[in-house]
Amino acid sequence: MDNWRKSSYSGPGDGNECVEIATTPTHIAVRDSKTPTARTLTFPVAAFAPFLEALKAHPRR
Repeated sequence: MDNWRKSSYSGPGDGNECVEIATTPTHIAVRDSKTPTARTLTFPVAAFAPFLEALKAHPRR
């Protein structure tokens, strides 16, 4: 995936410490901008919304 962009869920004060996403018609990939060459999480499009809902239901402490 070549079209990485900063997620809209990353706030403006996050600097370079944000989540980046890339999309294709069938998949959405997520990576940490601090380590862009590390592994990514890749989801089928239909699974991405439930993943986000699960994150919202269990906020980081």
